[in-house]
Amino acid sequence: MSSGTPLVVLEHVDKHFGDLHVLNDINLTVHTGEVLVVIGPSGSGKSTLCRTINRLESIDSGTITIDGQPLPAEGKQLARLRADVGMVFQSFNLFAHKTILENVTLGPVQVRGRKKEEARTRAMELLTRVGVEHQADKYPAQLSGGQQQRVAIARSLAMDPKVMLFDEPTSALDPEMINEVLDVMTDLARSGMTMIVVTHEMGFARKAADRVVFMSDGQIVEQAEPEQFFTSPSSARAKDFLGKILSH
Repeated sequence: MSSGTPLVVLEHVDKHFGDLHVLNDINLTVHTGEVLVVIGPSGSGKSTLCRTINRLESIDSGTITIDGQPLPAEGKQLARLRADVGMVFQSFNLFAHKTILENVTLGPVQVRGRKKEEARTRAMELLTRVGVEHQADKYPAQLSGGQQQRVAIARSLAMDPKVMLFDEPTSALDPEMINEVLDVMTDLARSGMTMIVVTHEMGFARKAADRVVFMSDGQIVEQAEPEQFFTSPSSARAKDFLGKILSH
């Protein structure tokens, strides 16, 4: 477990979509510098959990705090919070009509009030870090999916977030592109970034996570360090899940 201070805290969080109870009394604390990987079967609430943390989904009850501050409902404070919580989705969500460099500098200039030159310098550092600096003047459509996703990571990092959320960041990618994105994420994890990652990539979970959270039917069924979770899960549901995915 990470010894950092609590950064993201969910207490008794509930969320319904109609009659479906997608998050059922979720209690979770993520510490500064911790890499938390959330796994579980489809429909278990993993992505919804991720999306409540930067209020892309509202919650019905309970509390979520980030760095001691409760999640604001709307307005300027919400925009400020979203700047502190980076998010990388399945789809890359890059602005198609802007260059890669413009995609990465836009947020820091408009939201953080950075000077353009400073934002450009930082953007190039980050594009170099994720290995796509040569693509800076191209448009998203000219890049492969793996490259676009790495740009999306750089764009989130440009905001200097306190925590990064990844919602199945590789699930829309061709198999040969998955590792190039996971490698960037693994490096990021090792650099001490606080990360919450929803993924089907068990190799990444094993290698990069400090803690694995297993969800099923809207509940956190079990959480453990990766080695313990993958070698001796304590719940029948986790055993069943791992049996199905690790036997192939």
